Amino acid sequence: MNRIALAVTTTIVTLFAGASVAQTVLTASSWVPPSHTLSMAQKEWCDLLEKNTSGKMKCNILPRSVSAPPGTLDAVKNGLADISFTVHGYTPGRFVYTQMAEFPFLGESSEPISVAFNRVASKYPQFGTEHQGVKVISYFTHGPGIVFNTKRPIIKVEDLSGLKFRVGGGMVNEISKSLGMNVTLKPATDSYELLSGGVMDGTLFPAESTESFKIDKIIKHATFFPGGLYNTSFVFMMNQAKYDKLTADEKKAVDAISGEVAARIYGRGWDRVDRRGIALMQANNVQIVKADAKFVSDVKAKVSALEQNWVRDAEAKGLKDAAKVLTEFRSEIAKASK
Repeated sequence: MNRIALAVTTTIVTLFAGASVAQTVLTASSWVPPSHTLSMAQKEWCDLLEKNTSGKMKCNILPRSVSAPPGTLDAVKNGLADISFTVHGYTPGRFVYTQMAEFPFLGESSEPISVAFNRVASKYPQFGTEHQGVKVISYFTHGPGIVFNTKRPIIKVEDLSGLKFRVGGGMVNEISKSLGMNVTLKPATDSYELLSGGVMDGTLFPAESTESFKIDKIIKHATFFPGGLYNTSFVFMMNQAKYDKLTADEKKAVDAISGEVAARIYGRGWDRVDRRGIALMQANNVQIVKADAKFVSDVKAKVSALEQNWVRDAEAKGLKDAAKVLTEFRSEIAKASK
């Protein structure tokens, strides 16, 4: 009897040990707090992966980031984490094609822009070549970019000069310079310190960031533009070597929730907190200005050359007929917005 019990126990232990060995764990890193929409979207994706694989795949979300924001792509590339996300503009000059998703007036919400971004980027392999060493899970953007400051209402282009602004890099830096703004490239996570200490007078952010970076009680003025003054492109990615080592079924599970599926997770999350951010501004009596037709027209005139420059640079790097690709992107945004 004891021998039978021992055999049963050994079998159970072996089965559990085998199940443990069979589970594939992905280490996930985030450079924003767990309550930030980026961290929450990454967790939602991880939870979906675990659910879809009946627990055979899961994420181990690390307690702290493996890198400062600008170094995240290389950290994932070098295997310090299996998955994470980053802002393309945090490494100036490294990404050209993805700047397509950073132009002014693209759309009123993150989800349709992010969906369109993936549809177009997946069609043109050149986008992938800018991400050597990582497996792109999805591209996405935040919501429409807003001009925030602590000093005065901004109702015309001339009001943008004479103030010091934090920007995140990428196309927003070029847009800001075209508008005569005095800007400094710093990660979003530095915003509270820069604004509260008076080092900067303002920042360019989506609505969500006023709450997540705790500047909602510091900023006094916000200027909204139809479709946003700018946008920011992100990549959600996996270490390429880690992906290559997955079984065929595991790759299928990852691929099934990549691209547009992941883009919708990030986009919906961002749109939700953007709405909350706007409500918070109103509760804190932030003076909101909506750019009028003259202001918008003046901005368009000053930044018009940036699209031509992007077309030139993208084609020089290998993207054929980049102007057509940009038009296709805007068309996909319109379709996804319906």
